[in-house]
Amino acid sequence: MGKGDETRTAVLDQAVEVARRVGLSGLTIGSLAERAELSKSGLFAHFRSKEALQLQVLEHARSRFEEMVARPALRGPRGEARLRALFDRWLDWSAAPGGCPFVAAATEFDDRPGPVRDRLVLDQRDMFDMIATVFRTGVTEGQFRDDADPDQFAQDFYGVLLARHHTLRLLGDEQADPRARHAFEALIAAARVTRSD
Repeated sequence: MGKGDETRTAVLDQAVEVARRVGLSGLTIGSLAERAELSKSGLFAHFRSKEALQLQVLEHARSRFEEMVARPALRGPRGEARLRALFDRWLDWSAAPGGCPFVAAATEFDDRPGPVRDRLVLDQRDMFDMIATVFRTGVTEGQFRDDADPDQFAQDFYGVLLARHHTLRLLGDEQADPRARHAFEALIAAARVTRSD
């Protein structure tokens, strides 16, 4: 990686951290240049517009999510163990100051048509597909019921993460994590094959 690429990666790392706290709309080339101790014109040469910056921040956040959450979890044993690894790593990811950048961005852009929303929709669908696929492997492995709905499980799994995000971030509830884990355990128990199945 060249010096320019290293600088760009460092700037995008900082941009993701800022977006976690103030959202994509609050992220500006000027404020990012100041934070990264770069000239505004130099940073503008990298991104060209606020929208281009927002899109690259989402792309970079997805790359980091894949590196820190998805790929390590998917290397684990199939089925329930993989779902547990995914859930644990996702909780860690969203525990960073400011929370999950995708939750913040989705709240900001859910009713604002355009390329940023389109990118968020793509990323969100990919996340749901990943959860459903991991769940399906558990069905294939005989760990979860054949009649369990992977898409419903994916929505419920993500719903637990969203509830935890709001309970922790907005309400400051110290019980957010234990409650999220309890809800996750209930999801797993409801899907699990029992001896009478």
